[in-house]
Parts: sequence; C-alpha cells; structure tokens
Amino acid sequence: MLQIFNSLTRQKEPFQPIEPGKVRMYVCGMTVYDYCHVGHARVMVVFDVVVRWLQAKGYQVSYVRNITDIDDKIIRRAEENGEDFQTLTARFIEAMHQDLAALGSLPPTQEPRATAAMADMIAMIQTLMDKGYAYVGASGDVYYDVSRFDHYGRLANKKLEDLRAGARVEVEDAKDDPLDFVLWKPAKPGEPSWPSPWGAGRPGWHIECSAMSNRCLGEHFDIHGGGMDLKFPHHENEIAQSEASCGHRHVNVWMHNGFVQVNEEKMSKSLGNFFTVRDVLQRYQPEVVRLFILSSHYRGPLNYSDANLEHAKSSLTRLYTALRGLPVVEAPIEEAWRIRFEQAMDDDFNTPEALAVLFDLAREINRLRAHDEAAAARLAKTFRALGADLGMLQSDPEAILRWQPLTEIGGAGEIGGVAAAAGYADAQIQDLIDQRAAARKTRNWAEADRVRALLQEAGIVLEDTPGGTLWRRE
Repeated sequence: MLQIFNSLTRQKEPFQPIEPGKVRMYVCGMTVYDYCHVGHARVMVVFDVVVRWLQAKGYQVSYVRNITDIDDKIIRRAEENGEDFQTLTARFIEAMHQDLAALGSLPPTQEPRATAAMADMIAMIQTLMDKGYAYVGASGDVYYDVSRFDHYGRLANKKLEDLRAGARVEVEDAKDDPLDFVLWKPAKPGEPSWPSPWGAGRPGWHIECSAMSNRCLGEHFDIHGGGMDLKFPHHENEIAQSEASCGHRHVNVWMHNGFVQVNEEKMSKSLGNFFTVRDVLQRYQPEVVRLFILSSHYRGPLNYSDANLEHAKSSLTRLYTALRGLPVVEAPIEEAWRIRFEQAMDDDFNTPEALAVLFDLAREINRLRAHDEAAAARLAKTFRALGADLGMLQSDPEAILRWQPLTEIGGAGEIGGVAAAAGYADAQIQDLIDQRAAARKTRNWAEADRVRALLQEAGIVLEDTPGGTLWRRE
C-alpha cells in the first residue's frame, strides 16, 4: 500500500483518498517574473512523478498547479523593464511551459491564475472578516488574526510564543500581532488594482492558493504539495485561512520537497546562485536533468554540481545503451521486476530505489542479449514500462546517445530556437565512420586508427558490432 510522509504529522501514513479511486492534489506553482531555475524544476518533476505513480496505481488524478501572476516582484520587474505587468507574465508563463515540456512534465489538469481568481479571494476574505478572523489595520491593509486560530504553527511544529520571538513588527505597528499576515493590501499609485469592499487593491500572496485550491478542488482535498521553503509561513497561513473559512480540515496530506543546494546553500534568485533550466539544457539533455533530480529522494537535499550532472549523464547512457538495437515487441510485464519497482515507489515515492531497479534491469538485458536477443527484447518491454512511470526511457536510444550540447540558445532563450551545436554533425560523423570502414576493408589499419582517434578526440565513442559500427557521444 502507498505510504506518504505527511509533513503535518511528521510521519509516513497509508494513503487513503477522500473519494475512492480519485485523488485531488494542489501544488504551489511559479511566480512568473523570470525564467524557471533548477529549484523550480525539482518541484515540477517531483510532483509530476507523484501524479504519474498515482495514475499507474489506477487513480483518477485531478492535479491543480497555480500561477502567481501578480505580486510585488512582478510589479517591480515590469517597472524596471518599462512594460505592462501582463506582458511580462505572459512571456514568462510561455517560457515556463516550454521548460516543463522539455523536462517531460505532464501539464496539470487545471492551471488557475491569481488575476483570474480575485472574486474567490475577496469572498474568502469577507468570510474571514464575518467570522472574526480578519481585521482592517491602521495602514488600511486587511490582516488575518493569527491569535484566533488555535492550531497555528502546527505544520511548522512551533508554538506561537516561539514564532513571535522571531517575528518582525511592521512599521508603525499596523498589525495587532507581529505574526498577523496580509490578506488584502491597498494599491499604491500606478499599481495594478482590483475593487474590493476594503478599497482598490490586490491580494496578499497567501490567500491566493487558499482561494484557488478551494475553487478547483473543494474545501477538503487529498494532497497539497510544494517546496520546503513554502512550509512556513505560506502553507501554515493557507491552513489557518482555509480552515477558519470552511470550519473543518482543509488538506489530508502535506508534501514538501527538499531544497536544491549549491555549495550547501539553497538555490534561489535572492542569493544569486541559481541556474535557469534553459541554461542547463544548453549543456545537458532534458532526461539527464530529470534523472539527476530523481536520483535523490524528494524530501532530501539535492546538490547541484557539474559532477553530479555528469554522473547523471553517464547513468542515462547506461540505461539507453541497454535498449539500443532491441526491437519493440509485445510482451507481458514481468511480475518480479514490477513488484520490486512498486515497493520502492509505494515507500513515499522512493525514486532512488526505483532507479536502482531500472539499473538492475539494464544489466539483465545486457546479459540476455549476448545469447538471447528475443528474451532481451521481451524484458525491455518491462524496462520501458517501468521507466514511463518516472517519465523516462520513452525516447529513441539513438537520439539520446547521439545528442550533442548546444553552444547557444537563440530567440531570447527559447527552447527549440536556432542553436549552434558543438563538434561534428551526425552526417559528418557517419562520413568518417564510412571512411574508417573502407580503410579497414582494404586493411589500411593506420588510416582506420587515424579516423578512430579523430572521432575519439571529438568525444565520439565507436562500437564495432556484427551489424556494423555504432556510435554515441561521450
């Protein structure tokens, strides 16, 4: 049975959906003022695999991932660029979709945007006002009164006194309590704004997800996910808002993925130590990045480095080499391998253990193909099927093994733009291989060795087989 670590209870729990056979899941998405970095990619890939595995287990999954398309950072960036904020967000929403498609992440069932959910947010804030959980501060902002919510701090596993000790009092003591947070803020001159009972303004960040998750999934749903950095205060505040509004439990299971780290610091735009997805995809193919992300358990840290990406690249080469040259045949999924894989994934989505099963499968396929290619091809069916549950091993092996890095991405960083490729083109490589074959045929070993050395220097690995010479890039 599937066990999921619940951040709220801090333990693994058997997963029981609210409605049999159906799962409703909400994941906090991007604030779209810049390109996605590898930290964002981890969130998207992790929860893409969660969706894939739930579907593999037969669940009908409603997956909602929001877009924050209005906030201080967006307004500031638009002002810096001298453009309308909607033009800015439209550009980066398109870029985000390109990045996620490149990484093989499935689109969510719904992708609500904050600017299209104002009525839902205003209605929820009004409910909180009516119930005495919110008030208008001296600054004109509408605040949530944390002292009114009995369980505040439970997700962070902290007491109110401890949280207050580390809180910063707002300028002019506009709030009743340092922990109180903004639900609605008055618009400054020239800023985008929406009408509300409390004057023209815009929502605070936390209310967005409560309103959008309720609208799309209802007041009580199965799973809420996001990065570890959102656990407090964002998700803590979501619980307080949503449960005060509806009067009952909001989410059954809270899931949080760990940070991507660079030199033991969290990767983030504020620290300036981030690498955008499209920067990384100039040097590594998307499935390498996906394998890199899944090689660590989602709850633990993920250390970004060239060495770790190179290791993922070598690992992916091993997996696709096992598939190379094998025909795609119809065959049953071999039960023993499926059970091992299922046990790993049912243990809180343990992708490192699931990948270990795939590497064992690759070794077995390589062993079989030496004397029984038909058996190897049948086992490859299981290999590909299990790989699909991780969003992997569905490409043509030759395309993966012959992929070459790009020296630049054209069109303002657009994935798929005009790109200059490093090294020999495929046709040039094949021409050199043909020259080497002709030299070997005439026993001109010196010329054959010269061509092989030339290719090797360019990072091309040759493999002579009974059916001819295969090649791949290092």
